[in-house]
Formats: sequence, C-alpha cells, structure tokens
Amino acid sequence: MALSSMTGFARSHGASGPYAFEWELKSVNAKGFDLRMRLPPGWDELEAFAKKRAGEVLSRGTVYANLNVKRANAVSTVRVNEEVLTSILKVAGVLAGKIDAVAPSIDGLLAIKGVIEVVEPESNEAEDQAAKAAAAAAFDQALLDLVAMRQREGVTLGQILSQRMDEIERLTKKAEAAPGRIASHIAQAREMIGKGGPVGRRLDFLAQEFNREVNTCCSKSNDLELTNTGLEMKNVVEQFREQVQNLE
Repeated sequence: MALSSMTGFARSHGASGPYAFEWELKSVNAKGFDLRMRLPPGWDELEAFAKKRAGEVLSRGTVYANLNVKRANAVSTVRVNEEVLTSILKVAGVLAGKIDAVAPSIDGLLAIKGVIEVVEPESNEAEDQAAKAAAAAAFDQALLDLVAMRQREGVTLGQILSQRMDEIERLTKKAEAAPGRIASHIAQAREMIGKGGPVGRRLDFLAQEFNREVNTCCSKSNDLELTNTGLEMKNVVEQFREQVQNLE
C-alpha cells in the first residue's frame, strides 16, 4: 500500500435532467478525519452517503466538500399577493380619513413586505432523485481523484523521508557513541515507509523517540565533535518529523 499525503484537491462535474452540478473537494492536515460539507438547500440527504463513503477510503485529514447546483430553465415568477395588497389599501383608506397624508405610491406599496412574492418553479420528484443519484456518483469520482492526488504526494513524501533516514544513519555511524536504539528506530521507520498505508501517527511517535535518543546522546557527551554530530542529527530528525506531519 502506498503512502498518502493528507493534502489534496479534486473537482468533478455532472448533469442529470435539468440539473448541472460541480463538486470541489479539498483536504488539509488534521489529527483525525473530518468531512465538512456545504450543500445547497434540498440536497442535504447526500451528506450521510458522502460521510460514509469518505470514511471508507480516508483515515486522516479534514476534507472540505462543496456542491454547486444549477437548474436549467428554472425561471422564477413574480406575483402580487392580492389579499395583502387589499388589506394595506383598506388600512391606507382609513388613515387617509383621519390624517392629512399623501396617497401611497405604487413603488411604495410594492416595497412593503409580503405584497410581492417570488414563486420558484415546481420541481419534479423523479428528476430530483435522479439528479441526487448522479451527484452521489460524481462525489465518488471526486473522492477517488482526491485519494489519487494524496497518494501521488505521498510518493514524494516517502522519497524525502527515506533520504532523511539515510542522513540519520550516516550521522549515527559517525557518532560511534550513539545508542544502538537509534539504529533500531531507523529500521522501524524504513519498514513503515516501505509498507505504506496510514502510518503518519506511528512515524510521528517514532520521530519523537528519535529526538529523545539524540538528546540523550548529546547530553552525555563531552566530545565537541560528537556534540556537533548530535545537533546535526537533531536537525535532520526535526526535518523528518515536519514531513511526517503531512502523512495520512
């Protein structure tokens, strides 16, 4: 199994009946896994499917999923609420007999809340369900593309981590007084990198162990060259850990 980064981006498009839609997925580093969705009104039922599907293929990272939907020929109509308008005119007539006021203008009447209503076009349930099924399939495609991108970045991370292990091994051999446990950690790290999969947390823990061993090596040494080697090793370990933070 390949290593996988926690960062990535993917986009997918689709259409069904009068609907056209687009998914945008973006993932960033996180301690655990979280899917945060932004869906248009009426499309909330996709959330349960998306969270279940994403949880099956991702173990770490915060993923932001945004769905944009457009409906063709969806022209809203405007109508006057006759009952509200009649009530307002009746009240205006009563007031006109009591106070000296200018008669209400048309634009003034239309500006009153409730007089004008915007009527959305009626939806077709069969078309809506078909569109949501197509949107679910498009989400699945975007998710697979996101996983593929994270894996491509994981390959690069794996190469960098292997280089850091080579540097740590070289410095370990240079520091003959270094504890043998560092060599053991190097072997464990290489095994995890080679095996792949979601090993970010375990490698992060191992990096902390590396750091403790190097600190022990430096604190017990009275030799300037060995101390300098230990400090150089500590710097490489820190670089290793920084890259590990990006792994799933």
